[in-house]
Amino acid sequence: MIDIRMTKAQWAMLVLLSMLWGGSFFFVEAILVDLPPLTLVLGRVTIAATCLWVFLLVTRRPLALQPRIWLAFAIMGLLNNLIPFSLIAWGQTEISSGLASILNATTPLFAVLVAALWLPDERPGPAKITGVAIGFVGVVVLIGSDALGGLGASTMAQAAILLAAISYAFAGAFGRRFRDYGVDPVMVAAGQLSASAVFLAPVAILIDRPGQMAMPGIAAMLALLGLALFSTALAYVLYFRLLAQAGATNLLLVTFLIPVSAIALGTTFLAEQLSPNEITGMAIIALGLVVLDGRAWEATKRGTA
Repeated sequence: MIDIRMTKAQWAMLVLLSMLWGGSFFFVEAILVDLPPLTLVLGRVTIAATCLWVFLLVTRRPLALQPRIWLAFAIMGLLNNLIPFSLIAWGQTEISSGLASILNATTPLFAVLVAALWLPDERPGPAKITGVAIGFVGVVVLIGSDALGGLGASTMAQAAILLAAISYAFAGAFGRRFRDYGVDPVMVAAGQLSASAVFLAPVAILIDRPGQMAMPGIAAMLALLGLALFSTALAYVLYFRLLAQAGATNLLLVTFLIPVSAIALGTTFLAEQLSPNEITGMAIIALGLVVLDGRAWEATKRGTA
């Protein structure tokens, strides 16, 4: 039975993961100037997988080579990388990164539904459902009504982001099995990314024809490296460690924190100013996470008992 309450260390890992993924939307927008979506995703997963395999070999970590585990890597690669990465990258060619972030933040809502159906030890109670709903409202308020103004303008692109969110929810539930297999999180990350690269390579070559493209600029190449090394390789090591420790529904709360992290990074490094809706939205998200955590409410009850 997974404890639905996360430790302080797990919350810290969740925040770090949100920061790594918060930068991915900006990396993707910079790369799409020079590369089409499928080539972008292929470069992302290939570079990240190569980095993780080098790390595994240098540190002599145990390798998982059993066929049943690699079959699970293949399914995880489809659900967690190939399908959502491609859908999001294509969706961002039609809609803003802000609207994409809002639609991506529906992931915990779908995760609650998936957990209720397939994960008996993570079935949500009233606090979990209430906290998830509050968190989603906070994301909408934080990003603002301007992004919502794009709703309906590019229906297919918006549907693509929602399908990506559903795929992430199923990936979280499916990925729980790696904890039972006893596979190192670095190995899981390397395996599923490698499977994604194998699946995607022929599709990207056939559709995008990367051999006929002009060389991407320096800015796009640096953004691709940042996307692969930080927002993919390192992020997935944290992802699978958290998935094993805290469960799928807790892990996927990261999508509420991604817009917060993106704004915090912009404020810190780009001298951007916080708007009133951003401050309000972050406060609502914080409230939702407090409700989800449950400890503050229990402390209040003990104090009044």
